[in-house]
Amino acid sequence: MRAVTLDSVPATPAVTDIDTPRPQAGELLVKVAASSVNGFDAATAAGYLQGMMEHRFPLVLGKDFAGTVEALGEGVDGFAVGDAVFGVVMKPFLGTGSLAQYVTVPAAYGVAPIPAGLSLQDAGALGLAGTAALDSINAVAPAKDETVLISGATGGVGAFAVQIAAARGARVIATARPGAEADFITALTDADVHLVDFTGDLDAQVRAIAPNGVDAVLHLAGDGDQLTGLLRTGGRIASTLGFGPDAVQGQNVTAHAVMADANAQTLTTLAAEAASGALRVPVTAAYPLERAPEAFAAFGSGALGKLAVTCA
Repeated sequence: MRAVTLDSVPATPAVTDIDTPRPQAGELLVKVAASSVNGFDAATAAGYLQGMMEHRFPLVLGKDFAGTVEALGEGVDGFAVGDAVFGVVMKPFLGTGSLAQYVTVPAAYGVAPIPAGLSLQDAGALGLAGTAALDSINAVAPAKDETVLISGATGGVGAFAVQIAAARGARVIATARPGAEADFITALTDADVHLVDFTGDLDAQVRAIAPNGVDAVLHLAGDGDQLTGLLRTGGRIASTLGFGPDAVQGQNVTAHAVMADANAQTLTTLAAEAASGALRVPVTAAYPLERAPEAFAAFGSGALGKLAVTCA
């Protein structure tokens, strides 16, 4: 099969021929129709996860997948060949990813059915970023009319988080430069979103909107210490970048280090919201598998939203 692989790290992803995987006991073999590029994939290629997770080479990149169950491993219940499924590759090692024509995934974790009304492309770009956004919002649990600052709002996780926070009635402040970034954010939701330019005086812009500080922060980009300084007393910050409780010791705020938990319940919730139109999957460009290295280059240059990869 064709797959996006690395022979070492750090390295530039390449599309190569490798053996099609076979499902082990408890696994599904999925024929992948669509996937996407995530920060996790870019970090893997850059070598940032060396020493943190086992790397098996040739290493197939990719976390998100959407496609059709092709075969069942021994002992699998609840799925059948031909089922349309999506999710996130959740394994304790790196190497058998989803940027490929086929992927094996645990049937018990990280996979859920694709509901009617959700396209394969959108399903293939939903799993990891959607889960990270939902888990981050749940960690800070904004009440109606509370103010949430989302730093990194124009990325995949941030674009989902803006929508989820707004849908819960929070007052959202999102980081975006004027022009294409600002237009992208304002098109995500009918709710009013306050925009702040992170290349300017971020503190002054945020204080102009929330003089006493914001109730919550999502740290998806930027400096965690600076963002913590924009919280009110007793405020909450959730970070996908490893900024946790140790970083705020002695301050009257709460910090949560978020690791996306792509369980079936979370995936099913996200899929239902996306299928109904309540949650938009913010795909801004799509690439065929053979051009996936171009998607990585675009991701690295700061592309907006989600970059889909068509694998079929």
